[in-house]
Amino acid sequence: MVTCIYGFLFLPLIFIAFISVFSNRIISFPPAGYTLQWYFNILSQVQFVTGFVMSFQVALLAMIFGCILGTLAAIALTRFSFPGKAFLNMLLMSPLVVPGIVAGTALYVFYIQITELFGIRLAASLPGLAFAHITITIPWTVRLVASSMGGTDRSIEEAAMNLGANPWKTFTKVTLPLIRPGIVAAALFSFIVSFGNLEMSLFLVGPGKTTLPIAILQYLSFNLDPTIAAVSVVEIVIIGVAMLVTNRFVRISSIV
Repeated sequence: MVTCIYGFLFLPLIFIAFISVFSNRIISFPPAGYTLQWYFNILSQVQFVTGFVMSFQVALLAMIFGCILGTLAAIALTRFSFPGKAFLNMLLMSPLVVPGIVAGTALYVFYIQITELFGIRLAASLPGLAFAHITITIPWTVRLVASSMGGTDRSIEEAAMNLGANPWKTFTKVTLPLIRPGIVAAALFSFIVSFGNLEMSLFLVGPGKTTLPIAILQYLSFNLDPTIAAVSVVEIVIIGVAMLVTNRFVRISSIV
């Protein structure tokens, strides 16, 4: 039964990989033959190359800043008590419950207002898109790092401080190594979430500055050849490898 369930879940991925090697330009079954030319065709499509570069840049920025801010927030929420703690936790988790379409629309309107008031153009720019992606990576970082900190023994930190270590030294020499797996997992998971984001990015990209998921959507609007399946397979492999690496540090099932 379990095998059947997993087979059903992975069937669409297998089907996409199967289509990506069809030799037919127009997808039809059964195929006339099999080829890998569509994978080589990816490199000849400028929108895929620029989309990949854009997605990688945005995901890298979102991973770095989202991980830093999320880690600091997780430490504050798990180690300290202060007024408004419950509200802050709810605020940090809110991007998980707000639909991406709604968040993208709200950020686009916000960017337009910023442009009108201060002359700073954030819409259809790399910084604006990166900021939007940071907001959706922070909740995952908070959950992963907080989960990692919940599994650490606080007495180890107290022992270090009793032996003369100051708070900063205790954090860098004791706390940070203990929660390092959670931070690494948060960084990888943040990269995955940002790299594959479509809904929010639709409202925030500009001409010539599209991400890979949007480039795939645009190509699909005018073409039906297996190139789109080949691109999808490449993206699935990248995300799949990142998730496997993430699961080596923190079990994804424990926080999702």
